[in-house]
Amino acid sequence: MEKRALGKGLKALIPDEIPLRSGNRGAVQLKISEIIPGRFQPREVFDPDKLKGLALSIKEKGVIQPVIVRPKGDGYELIAGERRLRAAKGLGIEQIPAIIKDVKDDEALEIALIENIQRDDLNPIEEAKAYQRLSEEFSLTQEQISEKVGRDRASVSNTLRLLRLPDKIKEEIYLGRISMGHAKAILMLDSEQSQLELCLKIIRRGLSVREAEYFVKRRIAGKARPSRPRKHSTEIRTVEEELQRILGTKVTLLHQGKRGKILIEYYSNDDLERLLNLFRGRAKS
Repeated sequence: MEKRALGKGLKALIPDEIPLRSGNRGAVQLKISEIIPGRFQPREVFDPDKLKGLALSIKEKGVIQPVIVRPKGDGYELIAGERRLRAAKGLGIEQIPAIIKDVKDDEALEIALIENIQRDDLNPIEEAKAYQRLSEEFSLTQEQISEKVGRDRASVSNTLRLLRLPDKIKEEIYLGRISMGHAKAILMLDSEQSQLELCLKIIRRGLSVREAEYFVKRRIAGKARPSRPRKHSTEIRTVEEELQRILGTKVTLLHQGKRGKILIEYYSNDDLERLLNLFRGRAKS
């Protein structure tokens, strides 16, 4: 996705690196016990391995980049830097460097979202939900969101469309089993059932994005062509089902009189290789 320059003033809010040991006037040391979790944290999943790696880095070098907080009651609310805070807390560290900013809710969400985007820390569903919050809670248009977070408008729009997908598919995106490119291909299909079927094929057969797009185009083209319904006897349907069970893919029998054709579908190069190996194995036996 294309990235543009971030909104005015955000460099001051989220500096690239703040070397505390050489002196940093903008950061102060705060007790971790005074900082409460932020309401505007767009990240929902924290990878344990990455947290462990961050903790090892902090143990060796300390917290190089401060977290960002805002005053809240007698303490502070975290805006950005939850991974750093969690890792430091896990090490038993009592204080952490922090930049204190007195900002409104929409600015807090904007900062949290941008920091995570800059680090490529959000999965597409988390990013989509953050855009949705900017739209619904703060009445921002897609154009305004794109300007604030440094994404082109088409990227914002495509990311928001992910939220229309069935929950099962959103979960697969969340877990990283299918990519944003796969999701775009799935969104080309109208029915929820078709979308779920393609999602399952992508995962089971390891379809690339291009292969998934080809499958969708074929499906759409097939629907556009008028065709006469095939009349199958129970015997033909039974043979089709048996072949599908053996081959693990869709099989169609085009039967006419005493002749016909067998159409065997495959959805990737790996899938074709699997079928060839299956035929070779049966030919040897």
